[in-house]
Amino acid sequence: MNRFLVVFDVDSTLIQDEVIELLAEEAGKRAEVAAITEAAMRGEIDFADSLRARVATLSGLPESVIHSTYERVRLTPGVTTLIEHIHSVGGLVGAVSGGFAQILQPLAERLRVDFHLANQLGVLDGKLTGGVDGAIIDKSAKAAALVRWAAESGIAPSNTIAVGDGANDLDMMNKAGLGVAFNAKPVVRERANVVVDLVDLAELIPLFR
Repeated sequence: MNRFLVVFDVDSTLIQDEVIELLAEEAGKRAEVAAITEAAMRGEIDFADSLRARVATLSGLPESVIHSTYERVRLTPGVTTLIEHIHSVGGLVGAVSGGFAQILQPLAERLRVDFHLANQLGVLDGKLTGGVDGAIIDKSAKAAALVRWAAESGIAPSNTIAVGDGANDLDMMNKAGLGVAFNAKPVVRERANVVVDLVDLAELIPLFR
C-alpha cells in the first residue's frame, strides 16, 4: 500500500490502563476519578473539564509517582507486533493522548512510535500541582495532530488511520481516511469504519497488508 500514517489513542488502546486512574489510586481517589473518566469517554461531559477535575485530585502527590505509575502500565496485547508490522510495510505511527507526556514519552521510545503528543502534568518543588501546563490535548487537538503529522510526512489524508476507544477520539477518526474503534464505547463503535472487539492489537494487521 502507499505510505501511510496510523495514529493511536493511548489509554485503553496502546495500553490497557487509564493512567489518570493509576495516579489517582496513589491519592486514594481512584473510584471518584474512574467515574469521571467513564462519563467523559461516553461523551456525557466535556473532556477538558473532566481532565481538570481529575488532575485536581492529584495535587500534592510527590513527583516520584509518575515513574512508579509508568512501571505499572500494561501494554495492550499485540501492540509491539502491530507497530513492527506497520513499520515493516512503510507506515508511520503516532500516539496522541488526553493523558500525560511524562508517561507517553518513555512509552513512545519503548514502542518506537514516530510521533507523540500528550498533556503536561504540572510539577512544582517536586510535587504535582493538580493542574496541567499548557494547552489541553482534547478531541480537536487530537484531530489537529493527525492532520499535522500527515502533512509533515507528505501523507495524504486518505492514507491516514485513527484508532481509538472513546468520545475524545471521534474528531481524529472523522479526519482520518479510516476510523477504527478498538474495544470502544458505543458512541465510537457507531461512527467507526471498522470495529475490533477482541482486545488484541494484532487483530489490526490485516488492515495493513
